[in-house]
Amino acid sequence: MKELLSTREVAKFLDINEKMVYSLISEKGLPATKITGKWLFPKHLVEQWVEANTINYPEPSTHLPPYHGLLIIAGSNDPLLEKTITLFNQTHTDHVAVFGNLGSMGGIRALRRDLCHMASSHLLQEDEEDYNFAFAGAELDRMPAVVNFCRREQGILVRKGNPKDITSVADFARPGLRMVNRPLGTGTRLLFDRALAAAEIKGDQIDGYHLEVARHIDVGLEILTGRADAAPCIRPVANLLDLDFIPLRWERYDLLMTRERFFEQGVQLFIGMLHEKPFLELAAQIEGYDVGMAGKMVFPKE
Repeated sequence: MKELLSTREVAKFLDINEKMVYSLISEKGLPATKITGKWLFPKHLVEQWVEANTINYPEPSTHLPPYHGLLIIAGSNDPLLEKTITLFNQTHTDHVAVFGNLGSMGGIRALRRDLCHMASSHLLQEDEEDYNFAFAGAELDRMPAVVNFCRREQGILVRKGNPKDITSVADFARPGLRMVNRPLGTGTRLLFDRALAAAEIKGDQIDGYHLEVARHIDVGLEILTGRADAAPCIRPVANLLDLDFIPLRWERYDLLMTRERFFEQGVQLFIGMLHEKPFLELAAQIEGYDVGMAGKMVFPKE
């Protein structure tokens, strides 16, 4: 069980009075649950809430140096991206690409702090039509260049044969079903939480909702070993681990770069690979990807 704080304890933790705590619950979405008539606050979710609502970051004392062969990508985890980074390292032996698994929001914030060359992100906007622009606009001083990496299918991952007979997000409200989740700040968690809200289901009602794993493949392993019955995930993991999948929607998964970094050699080499046969062959091996837009400039428009 994660540590739970009382109203008095969370007020002390946030250095505010107790009356303000109730305002933050109703007005700012402070994570809380009511048990036996009393509010309780999961400490780890309060810490994540504080981080998610932080808007004033100090300028870093040092910035990413000029490109010298080390390409840093940070943000949303994806199996095809991992394979593409390996392909880059095998193809361009004078360069090294590395990845920081921070989730979509973490990647955009790393971009803002000049800690990476590219951020990978798939954050669905409020209009549920477009991706990433509103989030990047809110975090960065000016809009970054946005290049598509792929489109991929999001949905619900279940065990082979779907023994729990799960057909939609609404089934997560059923008793006896255990899930595993992606962390706050990831595009998959954002999409899943919106789907739960549309189905009028509260996450605290679901066994395993607060059990978070860092990568999509880790979600698949939880399902494969029977430790969870269902989870938000992407179709490629179902293909890789021979699991079943209930689709929700196709999404756009992008690479974001500041204008200052866009023309650096490693960035251009990586983007250039997305048009080439070895990358297209990699993508074709895994069901659930569409690379018809891969390498295409999404913003500014070409």
